[in-house]
Amino acid sequence: MPTTAARRRAPHRSALAVCAVSAAAALLSGTALTGVASAAPADTKGPRRPPEHLSTVGGDRLGVPGTQVDRTPGVPVLPAKLTAKSWVVADAETGAILAENNAHWKLPPASTLKMLFADTVLPKFPKTQVRKVLPSDLQGMGEGSSLVGIKENLTYTVHDLWLGVFLRSGNDAVHVLSAMNGGVPKTVADMNAQAKELQAGDTHVVTPDGYDEPGQVSSAYDLTLFARQGLRNADFREYCSTVSAQFPGEWKSSKDKKTGKTTKKRETFGIQNTNRLLSGDYDLNRYPGIAGVKNGNTTNAGATFTGVAQRGGRTLLVTVMTPAMNEHDLVYREAAKLLDWGFKAAPTAKPVGTLVPPLSELPPPGASPKPKSTAPGGPAAASAAATTGSSTDGLWTALGVAGGTAVVLAAAVIVIRRRRPLPSPGGSPVPGLSQSRSRRQRSRRRRLPKD
Repeated sequence: MPTTAARRRAPHRSALAVCAVSAAAALLSGTALTGVASAAPADTKGPRRPPEHLSTVGGDRLGVPGTQVDRTPGVPVLPAKLTAKSWVVADAETGAILAENNAHWKLPPASTLKMLFADTVLPKFPKTQVRKVLPSDLQGMGEGSSLVGIKENLTYTVHDLWLGVFLRSGNDAVHVLSAMNGGVPKTVADMNAQAKELQAGDTHVVTPDGYDEPGQVSSAYDLTLFARQGLRNADFREYCSTVSAQFPGEWKSSKDKKTGKTTKKRETFGIQNTNRLLSGDYDLNRYPGIAGVKNGNTTNAGATFTGVAQRGGRTLLVTVMTPAMNEHDLVYREAAKLLDWGFKAAPTAKPVGTLVPPLSELPPPGASPKPKSTAPGGPAAASAAATTGSSTDGLWTALGVAGGTAVVLAAAVIVIRRRRPLPSPGGSPVPGLSQSRSRRQRSRRRRLPKD
């Protein structure tokens, strides 16, 4: 696919139908109160300021540029010196947006767009299905793309390919899965259709892997929708929470000294998740309770990240797009600060918006759903559900917690019911990576190909 000469030469650094607003969203309206990057600061790319008017999907306050947060007494102050152009902190159970900054600003998404790719393609193929990679499967990737190391004429299971997508952000794995789905153009069309189904009106897909291309945009709001939708799928949850794995390599022949027979054995190599809140880094600890989901970083996008974490029985989603490039792993540091704030603020902060449900889960025109008298967690939770337009019909899981969807007050908001804790990040460090390396050696390990 075409790229500019500037993008081809850019050095890299690792890191990680818009619908009518529902009645519930109207209740929330009010006045405004890894991957890689180029050598130049990412915040010099693209518009420096958001549009004067943003989408109001999810609530009127989301249409106002700048930070929206409940400022009533008792609500903790937001972290100081946040540099990201756009961010969202939301309760994954109710969909309530606790705070946001330019949530609907259309920006390059980098590899966080792979969450939409997974929402679209992952349910189509069983994880045990095998694909022999054709040379054509690996054509059309952008120069400098991040790769997991797939080789043509070798076979891989769908499970292998998705680990390559989530752990190494492998564009080669994306293209093989796209070939299985009928090709890149069809996959792009499918992804754009899925974005409409999820009411992600800020998103336009040009490439299935998130590689920089003109016109390819999403938003912190939409990326949060993609993560929340993906977490309803058990396989998605497995892949996005895996810290490290062994990936199939090439076949090697060896001769048995005793029998003289030659045998072939397929080698494997270690891959580690580039989500630094999940896997950690030489100067960054794993975030307590983190369990996914996806990071990204390209020349035009800068760093992007969506994460989900649970603490004290509460599950939060955070998305951060394009922070400054003056500090290592800053996208993760700002995400961690926002999560910390969210866990403190959630019990008291009034939401400033809501994550909308898929179009297919809205009630038919003219339907008059009856509010539920109870909700998970007892009377207090029932009252909250009535206020936010939430209910609990139907069950689904999100990273080990169950929940459901329904409609109240002419709105439909996904609810997650906690039944058990989120899984702890699994896996062990990739074989061959010493924990006692010098800072310089570990810094070299951070240099990854392009997202």
